[in-house]
Amino acid sequence: MIMLANRILPLLLLLTPHFATAPTAIADEQRPNIVFLFSDDLTTQAISAYQYGLDLPPTPNFDRLAKEGMLFENSFCGNSICTPSRATVMTGLHSHKNGIVHLRGALDPQRPTWPKKLHQSGYATAVFGKWHMKTKPNGFDDWEVFGGQGSYYNPDLYGPEGKRRVEGHSTDIVTDIALDWLDNRDQNKPFALLIQHKAPHRNWKPSIQELELYRDITFSEPPSLFDNYESRVAASNHKMGIDEHMTMASDLMLFQGDEDKQINRVLGRLTPDQRKAYLAAFESENAAFIADPPTGKDLVRWKYQRYMQNYLRCVAGVDRNVGKVLDRLDALNLSENTIVVYCADQGFYLGEHGWFDKRWAYEESLKMPLIVRWPGKVEPGTRSQAMVQNIDYAPTLLDAAGVKTDWDVDGISLMPLLSNGGATPDDWRKTIYYRYIDGGHGVAQHSAIRTNTHKLLHFDQPRNEAEKASIWELYDLQNDPQEMTNLAGDPAHAEKLESMKKLFWQTRKYYDDTDEEVWTNQTTERYAPEDYIR
Repeated sequence: MIMLANRILPLLLLLTPHFATAPTAIADEQRPNIVFLFSDDLTTQAISAYQYGLDLPPTPNFDRLAKEGMLFENSFCGNSICTPSRATVMTGLHSHKNGIVHLRGALDPQRPTWPKKLHQSGYATAVFGKWHMKTKPNGFDDWEVFGGQGSYYNPDLYGPEGKRRVEGHSTDIVTDIALDWLDNRDQNKPFALLIQHKAPHRNWKPSIQELELYRDITFSEPPSLFDNYESRVAASNHKMGIDEHMTMASDLMLFQGDEDKQINRVLGRLTPDQRKAYLAAFESENAAFIADPPTGKDLVRWKYQRYMQNYLRCVAGVDRNVGKVLDRLDALNLSENTIVVYCADQGFYLGEHGWFDKRWAYEESLKMPLIVRWPGKVEPGTRSQAMVQNIDYAPTLLDAAGVKTDWDVDGISLMPLLSNGGATPDDWRKTIYYRYIDGGHGVAQHSAIRTNTHKLLHFDQPRNEAEKASIWELYDLQNDPQEMTNLAGDPAHAEKLESMKKLFWQTRKYYDDTDEEVWTNQTTERYAPEDYIR
């Protein structure tokens, strides 16, 4: 990795030591395989190995990975929304550098990525499932991906030979295609296999195999389910609340009024047998609701329980398929020389602050799962407290493969953590950077920095006078981990606010995020038509 002189700051230790020791050459027969398991919106709270707050069902295969590898407690995204985050994972660059700052962006086919670099270095490469970056995957021997979000049931898959529809649930389909590739790969090469799931993205449609799960469980409510957003002006203008913005039919499978029309709209892609099973699964519960509909907070609680059931059923499907992949690696005697990475594109709200969705720099969507298993290299059952980001994945995986990252990246190789039991080096980054501009769900454009103890948000484009008067939010993460109290207006914290502001502007400059046109002049159709998935 190449360090640019103009990025060095006097406060370097407060930020990022960009470049670890250059990777050493590794003989072909010793180069590790890589299996990269990726989900959409699967948050740390839903993985039992993280042991966070809510008392939720176990995820045995995620937990198996954690027991056999390293779990990162403080892994964060730099832009909590699907397309920008995926571009960051591929390139090792923050959004303003990788060319995708919002959902309408497209990945430059010529931009370097870690799979492309591995392919150039002799790896067999493949990606299957959700891609969501509009242009066709580049640098892969084999690929078959969804167009855009993709469908939970009977998805259309796009590949070099065109489009086909496959019957079944997307999580199972993607895994089966990936395992078939694994069985029939070129065994003379190390491989990098990317298995990327739609689940548990909204609207939550679990597989029929998981539909009966959790029917008799009442999930505990997060303490902030009925948050009133006191002292947080921008948050009060959201449009992602379980109360007001979660739809009964599309999100919660409760069909009222013109039921046939609603059912066709929500379940129209399902086969008759699939639709029959779906309707049967919710029939008695929906009838009970219609006979005695709850109101007020009781309605919010009902929505929360139905939401959690379906979200966690989708998670259970991913977990089950992760187990299938791990078992196949064992059966093929590949586990010992294969790095298995599990991560998601961002976190998600499971009722915290009354929300679903992501986007905010508050912890639940900023924090994302990351688990790495590498037998013989990563000590089993270890946990790292170091602050890492998805900009780090590209340099890490290339470093592990002994491949030089020959483009300027924003991330750091995680190898010093992976090879040392997760212990945090003294010169590790002390600050992470975040920026969001997409604007969906009423979430204001904002930037943020986070240290080990505090977080500062800056609202870049205030939408009204109230937001103009409250463009800073300061949180003490040690004493207020749920981020309920904005300290920016508290005179007792004025000194801390000023020091965090100074660090904020230094961090923005450090990552060269000073050109506002990068964030405002983005077009979708910037490449040749043949570069796009149609």
